[in-house]
Amino acid sequence: MFIIRDGRILLIEKKRGLGAGKINGPGGKIDPGETPLQAAIRETQEELHVTPADPRKLGELHFWMSQEVPHILCHVYRADDFTGIPTETEEAVPVWTPLDKIPYDRMWEDDRYWLPLLLENQSFLGKFAFEGETLITREIATDLSSDPLRS
Repeated sequence: MFIIRDGRILLIEKKRGLGAGKINGPGGKIDPGETPLQAAIRETQEELHVTPADPRKLGELHFWMSQEVPHILCHVYRADDFTGIPTETEEAVPVWTPLDKIPYDRMWEDDRYWLPLLLENQSFLGKFAFEGETLITREIATDLSSDPLRS
């Protein structure tokens, strides 16, 4: 879930789990019986104590990380407003960043390829393979004429 307001994006610095120490957007695993959108909202509430307003899905990201984590599917949402006050939790530190100063050097390597599309409100589908934290292959599609992201 990426919240953008007043020329800034609300990111997090992860404190634990996969990607600890990296800057990212809030999110996590989908619980049984939950939709991807419900999970994204819940995770944002848990990690930052804010509720995104009118989020919309803009992307899907497929990751192949290792034999232990063979495939991860991420549903990517954007909201342009929220309620609550971004608050540090056990999982994350809120990081407000101007849109022209996104700290890509502290993020997963793939972010620099698809996050600009999200900032432009463009739908996308990305596929990325990593060895450790090194990106080894990438593929991004933006011509989604059948629009598979609206499911």
